[in-house]
Amino acid sequence: MPKKHRLDADDLEWLESNPIDLDGPPAGDRWSTWDLSTPTERGPGPHPVWLVTELAAVDTELGILKTGKEADVHLLSRGVPDTDRVCLLAAKRYRSSDHRLFHRDAGYLEGRRMRDSRASRAMASRTAFGKEVIAGQWAQSEFAALVRLWKLGLPVPYPVQILGTEILQEFVGTADGYAAPRLATVDEGLDELWEQLVEAMVTLAREGLAHGDLSPYNLLVHEGRLVIIDLPQIVDVIAHPSGPDFLERDARNVATWFAHKGLPVSGDELSTLLLAESRRA
Repeated sequence: MPKKHRLDADDLEWLESNPIDLDGPPAGDRWSTWDLSTPTERGPGPHPVWLVTELAAVDTELGILKTGKEADVHLLSRGVPDTDRVCLLAAKRYRSSDHRLFHRDAGYLEGRRMRDSRASRAMASRTAFGKEVIAGQWAQSEFAALVRLWKLGLPVPYPVQILGTEILQEFVGTADGYAAPRLATVDEGLDELWEQLVEAMVTLAREGLAHGDLSPYNLLVHEGRLVIIDLPQIVDVIAHPSGPDFLERDARNVATWFAHKGLPVSGDELSTLLLAESRRA
């Protein structure tokens, strides 16, 4: 008979740090989290036909698309094993409390109030709990913004679902996993892209909103279409005490870039237009 092996301290330590998941999927990294989100934590219906919602689906990590100060964006494949039902998703994961502070939160959170005084105090003092609350608030804010803007017909990725501080959204890129380029790296078709951008910003302003951090680095260009990303800091121009300033800064940032590319555009003219449109909200 084979000799039985006794687990020593090193074996037990390895098992504790590498638990065996007997309920895990046959392949991939995890079962689909679709059923873990409530209906209000999923994107608006009807869901796109490309979206895999089957509970037998498996999520597979394919790498990091982008790293940031507050969150990282991962490429995820969600598919049903042994079928052709598969889609690519961008998983934006906000950092937990053991990471660095959110570098933009003070100004953006000024116009947002919470009923929970304990949470508000924790956020103000940046305790570990407070930073967790901030991370959750950023994620919730971005998902809500994506849903709202998608319903308005604005060019944003489809918001698939939110679970804690992870937002799953449509991957903007090729079927083989190459992400669409940022506007900052594009040199062709700028006249058409400028018109698309102005139209989107006017629609935002009419809703009383400003992106809050708009630049050529959070605008994607996919098959000639402009796509707006990174929306956790979306600003209510009417309610926020510095709302008009955020709107003007967005206009100045994008107009300056297009002007440097040779287009006859003006940040002052764009901000004047957007401020006038925002008063209709």
